[in-house]
Amino acid sequence: MPAPRCERDAFLCVCLNPVIQKTIVFDRLEKDEVNRAREHRVDASGKGVNVARVLIETGRHAIHLTQAGGPTRDWFFSLCAADGIDLRAVESGSEIRFCYTVIDRGDGTTTELVEEARTVEAGTAERILEAFDIAIPDCQALVISGTRAAGFPDTIFPEMVRRAREAGLLVVLDIKGQDLLSCLPWRPQVAKPNLAELLATWPMASEEGECADEDALRAHIAAIAGDLHARYGTILVVTRGSNPTWYARGGELFEYPVEKRRSLNPTGSGDAFTAGLAAGFLETGELCEGIREGTLLGGLNAGQLKPGSVNRTGGRSGPSGDSPGS
Repeated sequence: MPAPRCERDAFLCVCLNPVIQKTIVFDRLEKDEVNRAREHRVDASGKGVNVARVLIETGRHAIHLTQAGGPTRDWFFSLCAADGIDLRAVESGSEIRFCYTVIDRGDGTTTELVEEARTVEAGTAERILEAFDIAIPDCQALVISGTRAAGFPDTIFPEMVRRAREAGLLVVLDIKGQDLLSCLPWRPQVAKPNLAELLATWPMASEEGECADEDALRAHIAAIAGDLHARYGTILVVTRGSNPTWYARGGELFEYPVEKRRSLNPTGSGDAFTAGLAAGFLETGELCEGIREGTLLGGLNAGQLKPGSVNRTGGRSGPSGDSPGS
């Protein structure tokens, strides 16, 4: 019989854009030809599912809050249940979208094919916030990931952050654009975009973007990080795939190394990083420990075919770790 949970021990993982993920592996993919897969799998996914699953596989308590509708709703529920995910999903009338990971072993590429979600029905946002308020008393941290399905008001993420901060929760945001900017006045502790998301949210003055030289990128990100911390007390962490992660501390930009290694499927590695970042930071109070844990879990995820999985049920991380977040 499992030990009873302590009060307020859960991570509340919110994503308002659920996915049924199909992962298909080919020895070599030929365009405009019939291609037969070497192997394939189907999983519940979406950034919030991935974060919750990684936390659960590392022995932590996670609740996943989302919306779901349509004929694949029960299938999505069964996939989450098989992974032991504490799912809190409100009816939305929005059919769960499919996304596809296409892995070509011939050239070592991984391609994502992403469907857009259908609009949620009226009243879904209110039902989500009701479920949010029910879950909050059991939680010590809030992680919001990904995009909103159409039909949600642009106030829903800021309202969640406001309620979580007033309840004393750690808040980690893996979102971008106006969704992220609108949350900042409520002073989330950590914002964790990847580099492309950061540049989409805070474009460089020039049009170079990710093609800018590293010194220019560092200066741009250091300025953003300094402003976020001065105005909102928010720490900025920027993942860059297999390149070192950048983070700010005391007005200076630092980097955490990522060991380059062969990847089986990088899908969900950024979500695994987010899970480790939130858990490590919460449990130790040290940002570097959160980044270390996130880097380790991102690398473990990349070594699994299943997205958003580290295959370490019941265990915690060891003393050292590395590999990609995205």
